[in-house]
Amino acid sequence: MTTTTTTTMLSVTDKGEGDPVVLLHSGGMSSRQWRLLGDVLSARWRVIAPDLPGCGANPAFVDDPGFVMQHDVDALLASLPDAGPAHFVGHSYGGVLALKIAQQQPARVRSLALYEPPAWGVLREPEDHEALAELAALERDGLVDDAAGGTEPWLRGFVDFWNGAGAWDRMPEPGRAAFLEVGRKLYREVRSIVADRTTASAYASITLPTLLMSGAASPLPERRVMARLAEAIPRAQSVTFEKAGHMGPLTHAADVNDAIAHHLAFVR
Repeated sequence: MTTTTTTTMLSVTDKGEGDPVVLLHSGGMSSRQWRLLGDVLSARWRVIAPDLPGCGANPAFVDDPGFVMQHDVDALLASLPDAGPAHFVGHSYGGVLALKIAQQQPARVRSLALYEPPAWGVLREPEDHEALAELAALERDGLVDDAAGGTEPWLRGFVDFWNGAGAWDRMPEPGRAAFLEVGRKLYREVRSIVADRTTASAYASITLPTLLMSGAASPLPERRVMARLAEAIPRAQSVTFEKAGHMGPLTHAADVNDAIAHHLAFVR
């Protein structure tokens, strides 16, 4: 049985029975990103898939210069059903939110399975000069430009950073239109990630079973983030998908979904 409910904050799809698994999508997308994984997991687990604020079935984002990712953390915590401690699965921005929830509300989290959360603050202590130089170049190119953020030129630079030069132009028109629709929210998410200074040592407080997934073709700064998280989180296990990049949960869904299902089946 599948139900979709809209709380005062978020639209949440809830299906299956068993231990709860919360699926958090990446920035600019919606819970539909996890449809295939949800179909697989719902045979054994209760799958809870929210649309993040401003995305999917939720009301459009009203631009707020004071936005920080904690606003989305609070919206998630207020909107998720009271199903007991849950396994959290997150991709990209959704992975960062899962990390924050695990830090702030550990009693609500049973395990983590994260694909490339851009927790860029971990690169600052000690400083990873090479990775930080790449991020600084992105900022100089307009990554945190309030005037351009969320527009097509900004989205082209953002998408090309994660997926390689020309990725935006190769994207089918419906995909570009969907990104443009939520572009301003995506920009605010990115700006909050850039501003976050949470160091690797702060994530050492997460003692939950954690699966860290990444793609060998992903940008250098993100690969370095994943290495530092693997060192910092005591019970972390890592897997790298050799032919995947940052969008591995979509481009290599079968492999990524298998890894997540295996992780969930053996969590103790």
